[in-house]
Amino acid sequence: MTAGSPSAAPTARALPVAEPSRTHRAALRLIRQDGRAFTAMIGLNALAAGAGLVGPWLLGRIIDEVGAGAPVASVDRLALIILVFALVQLVLARYAGYVGHRFGERTLARIREQFADRALALPAAVVERAGTGDLMTRGTSDVAAVGATLRDAGPQVLIAAVQAVFILGAVFALDPLLGGCGVLGLLGIWFAARWYLRRALTAYLAEGAANSALAEQLAATAAGARTVEALGLQQHRMAVCGKQIEECRATRDRTLFLRSVLFPAMNISYVVPVAGVLLIGGLLYDHGTISLGAVVASALYLRQLSQPLDIMLQQMEQLQSSRASFARIEGLGAAAQAPAATAAAPAGHRIEVAGVHYAYGAGGDVLHGVDLTVRPGERLVIVGPSGAGKTTLGRLLAGTGRPHTGSVTVGRIPVADLDPGQLRRHVVLVTQEHHVFLGTVRDNLRIASAHATDTELRAALAAVGAGWADELPDGLDTDLGHEGHRPDGSQAQQLALARVVLADPHTLILDEATALLDPRTARHAERALAAVLEGRTVIAIAHRLQTAYDADRVAVMEDGRLTELGTHDDLVAADGAYAALWRSWHGERPPAP
Repeated sequence: MTAGSPSAAPTARALPVAEPSRTHRAALRLIRQDGRAFTAMIGLNALAAGAGLVGPWLLGRIIDEVGAGAPVASVDRLALIILVFALVQLVLARYAGYVGHRFGERTLARIREQFADRALALPAAVVERAGTGDLMTRGTSDVAAVGATLRDAGPQVLIAAVQAVFILGAVFALDPLLGGCGVLGLLGIWFAARWYLRRALTAYLAEGAANSALAEQLAATAAGARTVEALGLQQHRMAVCGKQIEECRATRDRTLFLRSVLFPAMNISYVVPVAGVLLIGGLLYDHGTISLGAVVASALYLRQLSQPLDIMLQQMEQLQSSRASFARIEGLGAAAQAPAATAAAPAGHRIEVAGVHYAYGAGGDVLHGVDLTVRPGERLVIVGPSGAGKTTLGRLLAGTGRPHTGSVTVGRIPVADLDPGQLRRHVVLVTQEHHVFLGTVRDNLRIASAHATDTELRAALAAVGAGWADELPDGLDTDLGHEGHRPDGSQAQQLALARVVLADPHTLILDEATALLDPRTARHAERALAAVLEGRTVIAIAHRLQTAYDADRVAVMEDGRLTELGTHDDLVAADGAYAALWRSWHGERPPAP
């Protein structure tokens, strides 16, 4: 069962990517949701970094004490203090890491839940335009990249950043001149990082888009494997996939190049501040303006600085990759937003199509000035040759698309402007595409009505002729899927029809909904639906013309236009396009002129 939902604003084929401002706001929102843990993580990291500063400073004191002829006991006491603070730093750092990991896991859980909610809220038209490959890549690779950052890279970089700030502060406290010398020596790191960061986000976004496109091509090839084999399209599909693989390789080469420039520049820059402090400190010591212990401590601090800087360097790629991934994940929120949902209730159930033109993407119109009125309680069948626009019109009637010219309204309210809750109560679209979700029979049915009782669920199954459900080992509690009962095509479609019964809309659009059922089962399901939905509007899109025989009216589509409208008998008597279709269906020859 597919419920109609508002069309999305994006017009491009790919799903949108969030702007930096939106990404930053989303990140801050996630931090505020677990603010106490985030604050504790920062505080513990600061304390651990402060404890780590004691060792080099005391080592400088030991050098000065030895130079001044201090006794061994004094040196031992300072050494013991160094050991104590090293242990304190270890404990604080480990606990800060524990708090950071818990923060990361909770935040990742929120991101996954939010992604699932947004993915389920996406209008069907948006998913169809974007393809499942992009959505799948965002939900797997991109979420995994963000998770790795929250679990590992994020806490490590935060710890390293706090340590770096404290170390530089300690050098300035020992001697401002040496501190300034150390900062100047770090300018190479600043320039290298700035060069990398200006290019990295664009490169990683391009890599993510290429991966999505490759996933889409591979999924399409796998899904159509039988068609590919039957038509001998193996070489063509291999060429298409090979071209996309080459695009992925090119984008990957770009990000590798950025790292190949960044890493050597950063490694060289580690040595510069240490060498500068030793040279300047040596001159100051010769002039008696600074102690030897202060010079050694400053050099040790700056040498110690390489460790947090190295961590930030190693994780910079992960941070940029996850930044791009988070922008792609957050972009799903823009695609899931309805552009102009209205809370106004439709005034009745009358459906009106007025002057509708519709095109897919930048292509030409597939519907041309369609006008149609569907009366409440009417059974209307839309027929026509393949490619005539029947399915497109059905989707517009269900609100899964929005015409670029004209209007489709129910009770004088544009169908595509209704919020999802209102739309599900008014219109439900059932197509040939059906899906069995992992879970029990009960889970699959309650998608349509979350609070339905078991009696109502069994009644819905009985209404569509799904007597097989009563014969399952655990009844409604039987698991469906790879490790449970595997419904065949007709059973899966009956589940979809049972969901329609439970949804209980006033208008039902059937796009060849019983095509996969055998004729006997299909007739039973259609009779059952007719009984359950008596008094409701039914719009059936059909290729099998026997469906049209019992309809109140028949609409004939040709080349995106509505060419005939009337009862079966009237259209046959008119001897137009419908009469020709009817004769062709029954194998009759047209009358001689």
